[in-house]
Amino acid sequence: MNTKEIVKRLIAEDSTISSIAELERKLDIANGTINKWDKSQPTTKVLEKLADYFDVSIDFLLGRTKKKHYYSLTDKDERDIQKVLEKIIEDLSAGGALAFSKDSNEVDKETRELLIASLENSLRIAKIEAENKCTPKKYRDEHGG
Repeated sequence: MNTKEIVKRLIAEDSTISSIAELERKLDIANGTINKWDKSQPTTKVLEKLADYFDVSIDFLLGRTKKKHYYSLTDKDERDIQKVLEKIIEDLSAGGALAFSKDSNEVDKETRELLIASLENSLRIAKIEAENKCTPKKYRDEHGG
């Protein structure tokens, strides 16, 4: 997929803009610039404007990665998070840790779901932070680094 097709897809996902021409006007890009990308490459300046507007990386716009940000989680990351989460819940349940400390009653369903959601979010943040630490600064964009 080339940059023009990626931009078209981003426009389709964006409810605030309806056409390439509207995007060009909004970002102060010369009329017809994006439509010329079938035969030419976009300039760095235009790529930066698009990346900032859509909150994606330039590598994503160029089709070099399917991740919108360098720190986005992959499908494998998501599967790993679910495996770890299941193991934590299993360990907590087996050890009685999902019981209140005062009277040893198990937590109610709503509290249990909130705890699981909190753990999942914590695992997700930890995974993103680990990726962030392992990504050289020169590859981090302004939105995540």
